[in-house]
Amino acid sequence: MEKNPTLLVVAAALVRADGAVLLQQRPAGKAMAGLWEFPGGKVEPGERPEAALARELAEELGIVVAEAALAPAAFASAPLGERHLLLLLYLCREWAGEPEALDAAGLKWVRPAEMHALPMPPADVPVVEALEQVLAPPRDGAGDRAR
Repeated sequence: MEKNPTLLVVAAALVRADGAVLLQQRPAGKAMAGLWEFPGGKVEPGERPEAALARELAEELGIVVAEAALAPAAFASAPLGERHLLLLLYLCREWAGEPEALDAAGLKWVRPAEMHALPMPPADVPVVEALEQVLAPPRDGAGDRAR
C-alpha cells in the first residue's frame, strides 16, 4: 500500500480589483485537457502549502506572490483514481507581474457566478460556491436581527 494515498494540491483564486477571478485552461496532452481550473499545483514532500503555491504561481503564471498575501478560502476533497485529492484554495488579491499562460492553453478573468457555466475539474467545482460566498459583497443589514 502507498505510504500516503492523499494528494495535496494548492490553488489560488487571484482576484482583481473589479472582482474578476483568474482561471487557466488545462493544455492538450494533460489529464482533463480543456477544463478550466484555478492555477496551482502539487505540494512537494516537506513543502509548506503556501510556499508550494507561491512556487507554482511563479512557474505557471510568471507572477510573484508573497506567502503573506495568501488567505485560506476553501477546500475540497475528492477521489482521484486510486488516490484521494485534497485541494486547498487560497484567496490572493496582491501579486507582482502580469499573469501569463506559461503552462496552460489559456487564461480567462471571470466573475465567480460565471464559473458554473465553465467545464471544470470535479475537485474545483465545490470550491466555486464557497468562493462566491467569500467574495460576495456584504448585504445591508446583514447580522441585524429581525424585529
